[in-house]
Amino acid sequence: MRSLRAAAVTAAASARTADRAEGEDAARAAAYRAELAAGTDRFLEPRRQDCPWCGSTRLTVRLRVPDLLQGKPGRFTLERCGDCGHVFQNPRLTPEGLDFYYRDFYDGRGGEGAGTVFGRLGAAYRARAEMLRPHARVSGPDSWLDVGTGHGHFCNAARAVWPRTRFDGLDMGDGVRAAERRGWVEAGFQGQFPEFADKLAGRYEVVSMYHYLEHTRDPLAELDTAAAILAPGGLLAIELPDPESRMARLLGPAWLPWFQPQHQHLIPAANLREALADRGFTVLAEEHGPAHQGNDFVGAVALTATRLAPDPHRPWAPPATPRQRAAAQAVRAAALPLFAGAAALDALRTVAARRTDGGNAYRMLARRTGAGERR
Repeated sequence: MRSLRAAAVTAAASARTADRAEGEDAARAAAYRAELAAGTDRFLEPRRQDCPWCGSTRLTVRLRVPDLLQGKPGRFTLERCGDCGHVFQNPRLTPEGLDFYYRDFYDGRGGEGAGTVFGRLGAAYRARAEMLRPHARVSGPDSWLDVGTGHGHFCNAARAVWPRTRFDGLDMGDGVRAAERRGWVEAGFQGQFPEFADKLAGRYEVVSMYHYLEHTRDPLAELDTAAAILAPGGLLAIELPDPESRMARLLGPAWLPWFQPQHQHLIPAANLREALADRGFTVLAEEHGPAHQGNDFVGAVALTATRLAPDPHRPWAPPATPRQRAAAQAVRAAALPLFAGAAALDALRTVAARRTDGGNAYRMLARRTGAGERR
């Protein structure tokens, strides 16, 4: 009797949850329809004529793609500087555009999926934390600010490496508040990093930016802020996609780290080294192979499948017809064996990347040794 009652309660709760979710989806779809009525061109700034990194006007188109992540309306261009190799979104999204294309990806509709993905990266998080070991005190740093912390997964995992360290997090999204409530960060700061330059000046021994700078509108200003927030002798840890990766050329638009439209800047390692030196940092260590993320081929299959058959339930599109829903199911079924093969290729690629030190990302650790010269 007790089990039947429990089952009935569970079924009733599930029905209420489904009804609530359906209502939320309907409200979300109505909001998107109202917002898209004005089109998406307003989300893009005028195209700039020069490189935001070095000022060169020798620009060429690297690729043009739609939103391959969520299938929201719009088309985006990445251009490459012929002098310094910097790759950047041009025209760039406005702040309102960034809000539109980020919405329902890390939070809201896509929050659960994003949390699941980030929760599986514990080994990578610990490797990032271990990179500091030859350059920090045996007991570890006292204070660490993780910028772009998301839901705080890195800080939670890094505590196993540095149990005496106080980890704080900063992010624009609501996830940083959830991280604070869970105790994964001691203090959570919500907003743009440069807004905290004065408030947090000189407070931290370590600042980390793992797959963060590529999302920012002005990465040089972000580095200025890191220099201001770090105490003298403090450490700055950065991890970024490598736009010079061989896989970027091989996979073209289906290379996951292009990550359009979210990634605004893809920075070659030489450019980052120079910018750090300009700001009074000394690079202590640089890793390429160990920073490789084993998702090139799986990511290519996922992006291609999404492009061929977008989610029929996405609230920013008109309701899907039965034919469209059937086509989406057929593409997903056909992609399953491709995912298996892609995972095997990624495993081989990861071994090769670690042995040749040529991955799809790189890490850099630098110490703040002086005031430096800012461009």
